[in-house]
Amino acid sequence: MNISLSHRTLHFRKPARTSRGEYLTHDAIIITIRDEEGKRIGLGECAPLPDLSSDRDAYTRMSDVARLIEQALASDNYAETLRPYPALLFALESAMYDYQQNPLLYDTPFARSEVGIPMNGLVWMADYDEMLTQVKQKLRQGFRCIKLKIGAIDWNEELRLIQTIRSRFSKDTLELRVDANGAWTPEDAEQKIKQLAQYDIHSIEQPIAPYQWKEMAHLCRLQDEAREKGEKHLPIALDEELIGVNTLEEKRLLLDTIRPQYIVIKPTLHGGMTGSIEWVSEANKRGIGSWMTSALESNIGLRNVALLAARVYGPNITFPQGLGTGLLYTDNIEMDLELHGSKMWRALVEEV
Repeated sequence: MNISLSHRTLHFRKPARTSRGEYLTHDAIIITIRDEEGKRIGLGECAPLPDLSSDRDAYTRMSDVARLIEQALASDNYAETLRPYPALLFALESAMYDYQQNPLLYDTPFARSEVGIPMNGLVWMADYDEMLTQVKQKLRQGFRCIKLKIGAIDWNEELRLIQTIRSRFSKDTLELRVDANGAWTPEDAEQKIKQLAQYDIHSIEQPIAPYQWKEMAHLCRLQDEAREKGEKHLPIALDEELIGVNTLEEKRLLLDTIRPQYIVIKPTLHGGMTGSIEWVSEANKRGIGSWMTSALESNIGLRNVALLAARVYGPNITFPQGLGTGLLYTDNIEMDLELHGSKMWRALVEEV
């Protein structure tokens, strides 16, 4: 078994705008595992996000990545050794499972190209007119679940957009999710969540910045109390909050302290495949919902996120996952993925 590393810079078709700023490019390290004859190949992608991933500064040199991989594979448990490096752990796990065609990922209806995975349509931050145009485009493509990035333009404009969408499409016709990427203060969040709750929104991701457990727990508790009273409420999903929480003990403490309604799992950010499975398992024990999304990886990482989601939530997934990032780049890597309407399918590869 031979392991090689290569660097790839991906270029966005349009700036990917969040409340944290814009992404124009995204750097990735591709792990390739081959057998001695070069016939069997496994691929994985290490693509931490600048200013976000807990291990974003760990891969400044390719020699650092090679050293970490060597140390991990020399240990008794490479997943445990790489817990502090979720992006690299996800990449190495992906490459190893791909090389082995491990049943954990490859023995599912999705992996066998028998079913597709439903996705939410992602609408990036822009001005009102541009975001409305994106919404209309997603609807034409067949999406019935749309996620809006909010928190970077005028609040009244964002609220007007949501009002416009809801006036045309009821919650039975179109599921709406919003993602604030931690843009609001705790004080602003409480009021804005009350306003959003009037529009039958499925959930809001990360309304306030992470590491404010007391304040986040208060916001989550308010939603539970409103639901119990039969009042309008808006379930809260944690995303950035999970970054850097790598041990099982820390995960349990976070979930028990904040008690969110949902968590959003991104293997590149949240512990690789091993850590992601832990998050879902612990959430399930507490009656906390979850779904899985990509973290702006190329199609290599996206394919492996989809394979993991199919295992964790399958065999037949009905809850939309966040996998709609494959068309973001002008120079993405060709993989065995296909989009049919609002579903992702693994393309059927004929054996030669």
